[in-house]
Amino acid sequence: MLDVWTRLSALPPVSDTDSAVSAVLVPLYADGHGDTRVILTKRPDAMRTHPGDVVFPGGRIESGESPVETAAREAWEEIALPAETVRVLGGLSPVTTRDLTNWIVPVVARIDWPVVLRPDPAEVEAILEPTLTDLLDESRWHTSDWMGAQLWFYQFAEGTLWGATAFIVRQLLGFLRHGERPGA
Repeated sequence: MLDVWTRLSALPPVSDTDSAVSAVLVPLYADGHGDTRVILTKRPDAMRTHPGDVVFPGGRIESGESPVETAAREAWEEIALPAETVRVLGGLSPVTTRDLTNWIVPVVARIDWPVVLRPDPAEVEAILEPTLTDLLDESRWHTSDWMGAQLWFYQFAEGTLWGATAFIVRQLLGFLRHGERPGA
């Protein structure tokens, strides 16, 4: 049996690179039923950027903020996740989107559970809480070529996980399965 919390305690520190433009929180919690869950959100279809996408809570780093501060602030703004419930475990390798200047720093954290999440309807249409067991099931993932790159996709009833967020999830899963150090 995979000891998620022991494995995650070996994550490297959160990247504090000067090239980072955004940060996301990768929130995980023990659900009390033997599973570890990941918190994701579905963006409303009317959003200017990434409409309808399944993503982690996150956004632009404001002047004077660290990636950890940004991730915690954005999680509060988007899903009302109180900062005092967030225990940062470490980071994954920064990733980019189609905009190669938009480097995103993933901040992996354990959430003190239970907590009541409330989506901000302007930014979040739905909160998704899949188990790591489901995400680790390779039969639920598929790949496709997109603009010359092979991308991962995971389908939820609410929407599709793909792009930078899928890359972050796959990094996390690789680390959990094999201890693959992010960025190695």
